[in-house]
Amino acid sequence: MSNSNPSSSWIAQFKPGDRVEISSEDPGFRGSWFAGTVVRRDANNTNRYVVVYDQLYEDETGDRLLQETLDWIHLRPPPPPPEKKVQFKFGDEVEAFYNDGWWEGAITAEHSGGKFVVFLRGSKEHIVFEEEYLRLPVQWVKGKWEPRFEQVQREEEMKFTQGMQVEVTTDEDGFKGAWFAATIIEPSGEDKYLIEYKTLTNDDDTEFLREDIRACNIRPCPPEIIAVDGFKVMDVVEAYYNEGWWVGLIAKVLSNGNYQVYFVEYDEKTTFKQADLRPHQEWLNGKWVVP
Repeated sequence: MSNSNPSSSWIAQFKPGDRVEISSEDPGFRGSWFAGTVVRRDANNTNRYVVVYDQLYEDETGDRLLQETLDWIHLRPPPPPPEKKVQFKFGDEVEAFYNDGWWEGAITAEHSGGKFVVFLRGSKEHIVFEEEYLRLPVQWVKGKWEPRFEQVQREEEMKFTQGMQVEVTTDEDGFKGAWFAATIIEPSGEDKYLIEYKTLTNDDDTEFLREDIRACNIRPCPPEIIAVDGFKVMDVVEAYYNEGWWVGLIAKVLSNGNYQVYFVEYDEKTTFKQADLRPHQEWLNGKWVVP
């Protein structure tokens, strides 16, 4: 959609040779930014620019870089590097470098070795990235960089109250990818809560286990979604197993309403009844998203 006559008196000014990042309204490319260079200003409309991409080509032969004429609102300077090393964590809004561009998403799991699972909103898929291919999203607003609203608000959205029914996950080996029902007991420090599990007990099974859990590892209980038509191969699901809900993929549809589920984290397959499965949902920026 063109916006060559903006109501604001401020309009981005670019010169030939300026390095820029380019966004697109085309289906399949929304929420992405690609590197390029300004070639010239459009002679017929001073609010439009001819740009050439760094890594996108006009056709599959790769002989000629793609050029486009775009409104100024689709251009911005390359974001500045962070002032200090970013410590990425679960729930962070990020941009991930994928298919030659930076794509909006959110971290949905932390792996060892500085790797993170990112849910890309544009393609609605989970992909593992090393931290060097991630960056925090920022906005170019009237000639200056500002943090994204979602990033500023994330800590406030993740507050939990005493007695709230939640689900929690842990980074401990053998428990990654699982969510366990719990109750918030009280805040236990900066960005931490004391919780009591509803299914896990202490070593002598005399009472329910209590632990201090980081806020980024806590989410509200997901809304119930009934899979009326069942599941199909490659659906992302959560399977109830060993007192918790474990994230996996449907590997095979069996007879009598049974399914074989593949757990990527552990490279294992197990058979479940449909009653023990639920669609996987992600809690991102205060709302539930179904990948």
